[in-house]
Amino acid sequence: QVQVEESGGGLVQSGGSLRLSCAASTRTFSSYAMGWFRQAPGKDREFVAAISRSGGDTIYADDVKGRFTISRDNAKNTVYLQSNSLKPEDTAVYYCAAGRAISMNDGWYPYWGQGTQVTVSS
Repeated sequence: QVQVEESGGGLVQSGGSLRLSCAASTRTFSSYAMGWFRQAPGKDREFVAAISRSGGDTIYADDVKGRFTISRDNAKNTVYLQSNSLKPEDTAVYYCAAGRAISMNDGWYPYWGQGTQVTVSS
């Protein structure tokens, strides 16, 4: 069982930046791929970014490529999402998830956090 907890959300103006963090409570953090997903009001949850167990591979949704960067620190059991050039359409609850393999499919991640709200004002 893995527990994950997101932090770092908030209100930011369009064009601004936020760094989201996700701390995992497991002794085997490096054996989990990690993903970030988001859900805007009235919309389905969607993939944002994911990183492999070692951190050597990353994948991104097309609409965040070049603006968001996912990274991890296995010594700190933490994964990060650096979000730059934020747009109002990035407003959503952002969720962190842990799974056994890097994937854009949320079904591959059995462990989820409660989410952190990101609001981008225009």
